[in-house]
Order: sequence, then structure tokens, then C-alpha cells
Amino acid sequence: MLQIPLFQLESFGPLPTIVVAVLSIIVIFVTLVKRYKRCPSDRILVVYGKVGGGESAKCIHGGAAFIFPVIQDYQFLDLTPISIEVNLVNALSKQNIRVNVPSRFTIGVSTEPGIMQNAAERLLGLAQADIQELAQEIIFGQLRLVVASMDIEEINSDRDKFLTNISQSVESELKKVGLKLINVNITDIVDESGYIEALGKEAAAHAINAARKSVAEKNRDGSIGEANAVQDERTQVAAANAQAVEGENTAKIAVANSDSLRRQREAEAERVAIASEKVQTANALKESYAAEQEAETARAERERSSQLADVIVPAEIDKRKVEIDAEARAENIRRIAKGEADAILFKAQAEAQGQYEVLTKQAAGLDQIVKAAGNSSKDAVLLLIADKLPELVKTQAEAIKNIKIDKVTVWENGGGENGKSSTSNFISGMYKSVPPLQEMFNMAGMQLPDYLKGKELPTDPSEDVTEDTSSKS
Repeated sequence: MLQIPLFQLESFGPLPTIVVAVLSIIVIFVTLVKRYKRCPSDRILVVYGKVGGGESAKCIHGGAAFIFPVIQDYQFLDLTPISIEVNLVNALSKQNIRVNVPSRFTIGVSTEPGIMQNAAERLLGLAQADIQELAQEIIFGQLRLVVASMDIEEINSDRDKFLTNISQSVESELKKVGLKLINVNITDIVDESGYIEALGKEAAAHAINAARKSVAEKNRDGSIGEANAVQDERTQVAAANAQAVEGENTAKIAVANSDSLRRQREAEAERVAIASEKVQTANALKESYAAEQEAETARAERERSSQLADVIVPAEIDKRKVEIDAEARAENIRRIAKGEADAILFKAQAEAQGQYEVLTKQAAGLDQIVKAAGNSSKDAVLLLIADKLPELVKTQAEAIKNIKIDKVTVWENGGGENGKSSTSNFISGMYKSVPPLQEMFNMAGMQLPDYLKGKELPTDPSEDVTEDTSSKS
């Protein structure tokens, strides 16, 4: 490297500093570019170191990644297919018959995400020969297992099933180390005991016998076919002749039927024409009669409408007048009844108002009477009865006022029971016939005079009973 003394760089001024900075940037850029790795399509880029996510490596196929210096590094896995020849010898089948299975397997590193991670963990750093040897051991073991699980007949006759079983068994084990089975090719299968060869001879004998049988059947079918052909020829010729005669007869019958049908149709057409003419004539008469009937009906309807207008319309007018008069009378009656009802109501209200005034005045008077009696209801009742006593006595006297005392003649002998004369007994009995005032006076707390109660009065010799009685009466 070219070295320049420091004192010489200082003589150049700030230019060397800029150059150093630019060179540093270029170096850093080149380093970064070299650490950015692109992955080709036939390889897998495995980045290992501190890749994050808790994984030991990061696999990239068909992309690119930046490899951080110091903390990360990278390596490629080759995806080139590997062809492995596997000659399985003395493999024990399910029938305990040993067979030889020469085959060739084509494998490669898988690009599936999970399997690719297995390849990065188990195959990274191995050479292709080492990978081939590892895969060969896995294939040998799985191939022996498949042969041991199948019969010789299945292995020999059903090759598709045999190949499917091999592919499933081998591929499931190869995925564990990150490999993928691409192709399987079984060249031939032989056994030491000659069982497969015997099966082949048996199959060949079956095939030969089947071919001979097929040839005999074909010859037989040819003879039978020839005889059938002759028979068919004679039958078809006879049938053709019969069919020809039948055709002629059918043609004659068809001609006769055609003539008969023609005559029938001509007669039918003539009958239909005659009937149609008659129908048309009848329809014309019918339409004429119908038109006349409609005209008569219209005329009758017009006359009926005219009569209805002459009779019904005046009747309707009179009826309407009667209804209007009845409504007017009903309205007048309703108004009169309403007026009378209002008058009765007003009268009843006036009478009620008068009764109310009278009762109010009476209540006020009774209140004054009770106050005058010293707020004693009993004394107030006595005052009221005393006030009405003349009317009561008058009423009592009315009961006997029409008796003509001067016309009464009493015959007595001067004596009587209990020292009473007949005249006094008569007067006392007459007063007893008066309506009983004693009960009414008793309820009011008053006493009637003794002479009104029928009690015996004290006798006075100077007084004459007859005169006293006559004077009282």
C-alpha cells in the first residue's frame, strides 16, 4: 500500500481528509454489498448464527438476504437431484419367501418450509456422497419393511400398489432429514426358490390355453355364423316375397279405402254444405225475430217508463209533501213539548224554591221557639202543642157538632150505677166517642182536663147536671 508521510498530507490542506472520508464510505459500501447474498434457484441459502425467532437457522430459496457481519454467516445447500442404486437382496416377504428387488431411487433436498429447516439442521456441511450414503441406508431399511408387509403375488402383479407403498414409506423417513423422494424405478423382481418364475409359467400356460380356447371359439363362431347367414338369406328372401305380396294386397286395400274415404268425404261435405245453408237461413230468421223482439221490448219499456213518469212521479211528489208536513208537525210538537217541559220544569223549580223558603222560615221559627223555651226541646214541643190546642179541640168538637142536643130526649128514673144519672152517663159516653186525645197529650207530656177524660167530677147540690150539660154543649 502506498504510504504518504503525515507532514506531506498536512501540506495539502483539507483535501486528504475528504479523500479519506470518501474512501471509508466506499469501503463500507463495498463491504455491505458483499454481505448482501442472493440465492440462485438451484440452491438454498442458509443463514445461521443470531437469526432471531428462536430458530437455529434461516432458509431462503429464490430470494436474497443481508448477512450481518460478526453475528451471522451463511452457506448454500445444493438442490441437484441425487440418483441412488439400491439392489435389495434376500429380502423376506410376507410368505417367508426371499426375493431380490433391484431398484433405483432419485432424491433431492426438499424446498418445503418445514422440511427445508430439517435439511439446514442435518445436512448443512455434508458432501453429496455423504448425503447419498445416508439416504441409501434409509431406503434399504424402508424397502425391506415394504417387502415384508406384502405377498409375492401382490409384489409381482400389482406393481402400482408396491410402488405406492415404497414411496409413502421411504418419503416419510427422508423428510425427517430434509430430503424428498423424486422418483422410484423397480427394474425386476426375482426369488431364489423360483416361485415368481413358476407364477410366470402358470400365467403363460393360462394365456396359451386361453388363446387356444379363443381360437376354437372363433372357429365355432365362424361355422355357426356361416350357417346362420345361409338361414337368414333364405328366411329374408321368403319374407321379402311374402312382404311383396302383402304389399300389393295392402296397396289394393289402401286404394279401395281411399276411394271409399273420398266418397264419404264428398257426401259429408255435401251434407255439411246443405246443413250450413239451412243453419244460415235459420240464423238470419232468428236474428230478424230477435231484432223485432228487441224493438218491441224497447217500445214497451218506453211506454212503461212514460206511464211510470205520469203516475209515480206525482205520487212521489205527494209522498214527499206528506213527509215534509209530517216532519214540520213533528218539529212543532217537539217544540211545544219542549216549551211545556220547560214550563213544568220552571214551575217545579219555583215550587221547590217556595217550599225551600217556607221550610227555611219554619226552621228559623222553630229555632226561635226552642230558644224561647230555654233551649229545651220538650218545652218547645209543649209550646207548639199549646199553640195548636184550639185547633185540636175544634177538631174534637167537629166530631159531635152536628148532634142536635135540643132534640135528644132522655128518659130516666133518677137512678144509675155508681150514683150517676142516665144523662151524665150519656154525655160521658158521647165524649168517650171523641178520637182519643189522651194518647196524643200523653206523648207531649200534657194532661187533659178530667171532664174530657171521663172522670167523675165533684158534685154540688146547687148545680143542676142537666143545665150544666146543656150549657157546656
